[in-house]
Amino acid sequence: MRYWVVFFFMSFSVAITAQEIETPKKVTGIILNDNSKLPVENVNIINLNKVLGTVTNAKGYFELEVSANDTLHISYIGFQSLKVRVTNDWIKSGKTNIQLTEKAIALEEVNIMPYYLTGYLEVDTKLIPTAENYRYSISGLQQGYEAGESSPNALGRVLGSIFNPADMLYNFFGKKSVELRRLKKMKKDDTVRNLLESKFDRETLAVLLGIDKKEIAEIMERCNYSEAFIKTANDLQIMDAISECYEEYKILKKK
Repeated sequence: MRYWVVFFFMSFSVAITAQEIETPKKVTGIILNDNSKLPVENVNIINLNKVLGTVTNAKGYFELEVSANDTLHISYIGFQSLKVRVTNDWIKSGKTNIQLTEKAIALEEVNIMPYYLTGYLEVDTKLIPTAENYRYSISGLQQGYEAGESSPNALGRVLGSIFNPADMLYNFFGKKSVELRRLKKMKKDDTVRNLLESKFDRETLAVLLGIDKKEIAEIMERCNYSEAFIKTANDLQIMDAISECYEEYKILKKK
């Protein structure tokens, strides 16, 4: 009987200890410009492990839920992005100062070519270029395909998907299942969604998915999105498109 009592208390103690270790904590920090030492407002901070995000206030202050060894991705327009690991010391102290370095940006000359309109609707509609890209779906496959002038090879990709749908995306999705499962978490966090909606550089999205920016373009091509969409879509649209394609891939793989 004594052994059972000892075993019970030992198990209970281990469970409490494990719970204390795994319980998320909140850390705070202040983001500063390393040149002026002034606080930077609206800096985006994302916990890559938990896919949670926040932004700094007017005083550069933020707080975020973390665990030890989580990685925070810190980004702001005009500054070098930064990755910071959460240490036990930071969790114990609760706060820290983080400095961002401004980028040296040289602006290139941009030529704006206006459209000279005549005032006649029938003539002007022919002067303004339009991107005729259409997204089709095939009954039974539950997969979309974008066609048009910007995606001239769409028919070949459609046929390829019909005859070999799962293998077509395996090299991209099959080896990235862990990273891509995080897409559901990304879609739930409003801070992450708002950040991606304002960005077009694919940097944050690539960091969140744990892939290279070039791979994002390749994934979109394999998912039959046109070059026009890949170039003009914001990071949130790209994330939603990858998520949709990944869900379709999982269905096709099961079949």
